[in-house]
Amino acid sequence: MEATQAEQFESMPQDLSEALKEATKEVHAQAENVEFLRNFQKGQVPREGFKMVMSSLYHIYLALEEEMEQNKRHPALVPIYFPEELARTPALEQDMRFWYGPRWRHEIPYTAATKKYVERLRDLGRTEPELLVAHAYTRYLGDLSGGQILKKIAQKSLGLPSTGEGVAFFTFPAIANATKFKQLYRSRMNAIEMSPATKKKVVEEAQTSFLLNIEVFEELQELLSKNQENGNISGKQELRKRAGHTGQGLPSTETPSQKPQQKHLSHSPVLRWVLTLSFIVATVAVGFYAM
Repeated sequence: MEATQAEQFESMPQDLSEALKEATKEVHAQAENVEFLRNFQKGQVPREGFKMVMSSLYHIYLALEEEMEQNKRHPALVPIYFPEELARTPALEQDMRFWYGPRWRHEIPYTAATKKYVERLRDLGRTEPELLVAHAYTRYLGDLSGGQILKKIAQKSLGLPSTGEGVAFFTFPAIANATKFKQLYRSRMNAIEMSPATKKKVVEEAQTSFLLNIEVFEELQELLSKNQENGNISGKQELRKRAGHTGQGLPSTETPSQKPQQKHLSHSPVLRWVLTLSFIVATVAVGFYAM
């Protein structure tokens, strides 16, 4: 097994962006082929589920961007640090205010899987900042590649204003040409000096990033599944009880009995959408395949 892994590493492309692409190709192909993608394209978007997705993204990007800021002088991060062009936290704060109101910091959910993702980012910021390269690349370039598709589907399905309220996250006003910017970003990242061992760890971290992302959406699906079983159509009370409505840095209200439990997947339309969105967002996270 170790010999096989060594052979795979030796055959890894020299460019870090290509190495990341190769390392996540298989799971990306699986995501692309799920039948639920068609359900999302039909506009089966429940409002509460979309709010949950956006709140998870807020927690994740807040952690990522704070750690990037703290480590912006690290040699591995200097070339790819574009706060004006890429920062998503301000846009997500606008979206949270739209979806949850003026007290959104006390209203938005903070699920266990989202917390696990956030804790991974915080840990890397403290101990191995160079591995943040993997998370920044998969998230930002994925958003630039597929975010506009998600935005249009959400606007149409949820009847959102064409002026962009509620979906500010998907807009990058400081980037005039997404294709050219992605080319610049890849070239900057490929120029980062790192040892073969560090490069291997960055590639492995990209796979971890993808898996953490999938876990977040699997948990959201589980929360909505439990909500459906309880017959709560709006989902608001059950999602708040089980997810814990608290902003980052505030105490979570979740108790052990409220944590999501593993179970078989349901095939209801709502859950089909959540699975669909989970794979779409996961696909967006490695959207550089479409470039």
